[in-house]
Amino acid sequence: MLAAQSKNTYYRRTFSPVEEYPVVKSGLLDMYKAKFDQSPLPQPPPPALDFTYHNYTVMADFLRKTAAAYPQLAKLYSIGKSVQGRDLWVILVTNGANQIDIGKPNVKIVGNIHGNEAVGREVSLHLIEYLLAKYHTEPYVKWLLDHTKIHILPSLNPDGFEVSREGSCQGGQGRYNAMGFDLNRNFPDYFKTNMKHPQQETEAYKSWIAKENFVLSASLHGGALVVTYPFDNSPNAIIFKFKTVARFEIKILVLLLYRFCAPTVNAVTKLVELRLTQPYITAPALTPDTDVFKYLASSYASTHPTMHQGLPCKPGAAAFQNGTVNGAAWYPLVGGAQDYNYIWGGCLEITIEMSCCKYPPAAELPAHWEDHRLALLQLLGEARRGVRGMTVDGEGVPIPLAEMRIRNRDVGFKSSSRGEYWRILLPGDYIIEVYKGGYEPREIAFKVVDDKPTILNIVLKKVKDIKLKIYSA
Repeated sequence: MLAAQSKNTYYRRTFSPVEEYPVVKSGLLDMYKAKFDQSPLPQPPPPALDFTYHNYTVMADFLRKTAAAYPQLAKLYSIGKSVQGRDLWVILVTNGANQIDIGKPNVKIVGNIHGNEAVGREVSLHLIEYLLAKYHTEPYVKWLLDHTKIHILPSLNPDGFEVSREGSCQGGQGRYNAMGFDLNRNFPDYFKTNMKHPQQETEAYKSWIAKENFVLSASLHGGALVVTYPFDNSPNAIIFKFKTVARFEIKILVLLLYRFCAPTVNAVTKLVELRLTQPYITAPALTPDTDVFKYLASSYASTHPTMHQGLPCKPGAAAFQNGTVNGAAWYPLVGGAQDYNYIWGGCLEITIEMSCCKYPPAAELPAHWEDHRLALLQLLGEARRGVRGMTVDGEGVPIPLAEMRIRNRDVGFKSSSRGEYWRILLPGDYIIEVYKGGYEPREIAFKVVDDKPTILNIVLKKVKDIKLKIYSA
């Protein structure tokens, strides 16, 4: 603990016997409370969520009624609107959802970035219902909500979902937003310039990430059964863009080349043949935090009843070792949300491909929910792993947006607007580097163990003003 000087009063919240945070002065706390402590009276809960697909109107009604029924545990907010004017609803699930709470890590679940990948959308809704209904009866759920802020965005692409069709396992109808853009190709890219015009949905998503300071995220997709982890692109990836309609013409060209001039064009034809069977040439692109990403991905896949087997959805396709794969090693893409979260948001995001069929019949939803329920719950708890604490000055005043980095892990992160920070790390010895304009930088060694988070509150000293004395001659 940081000792408070007698002239100041500090607000403290104890999370567990081993975790205590010094935080803000009472005046700042009053400001926070005036803004955030607005808990309404609880309303009757909505009817139990059925296992059908819920259109935008029904989904929004469910979210509104759910938040009203659990004001202590849920808060509904919108991060913006889709092209067609639909709200991008998020529900925050945590104990004290309408109050200020210092020290809880922010975690997010994002579904339906591709409108026709519908399982993640419905699983997100059932996860919301489950967390709230089980808070008073399941100790692990209570622990999650007491110690974590869980933000769930069931649909980032509500416009695309509205034109998708149940039973469509493949194809692109509804995949894109109302302007015809793939939202998971619409973010700035770490390796290559993304020329795609930014869309309303992705702009809202980027603002949300910048505001909430997420530590962990899962993006829910469909069309395979695997967990992928960054990077999704690499500087050396070659992505062919031959259109499907041209494949027959390309095959004819290959035959003609072999027939009349094979000796001189062998390399070209081999390349074209490769395109016909494998549209990407790439290799794994690993991050400085690959150990953590592999752990998160493997933990999820091993908790799922079948994903860990790594079986491909299509006969003859390559298997996934342990049900996980590096994104770029599977297929590279430019402008993905997963890499954006990591590089620009300091957030560790994995992508969960939830089902072989993108939009399976509703009768299959109960099985998908049961397959993913425990894995999702386990993943949410991983936000408590690693190191966490506060960045404060010598008087205990929080220092917001301090630049932070774990040595030898070159992708950094920031403390929140209230001076909190979190970083998921596996057991080991580390050094954290902290920088903030107007303060002396610090480097602190610490240890992470497996059974509890490491609490490391960081005090930064202000840089003393240098006064120049001017002497007259």
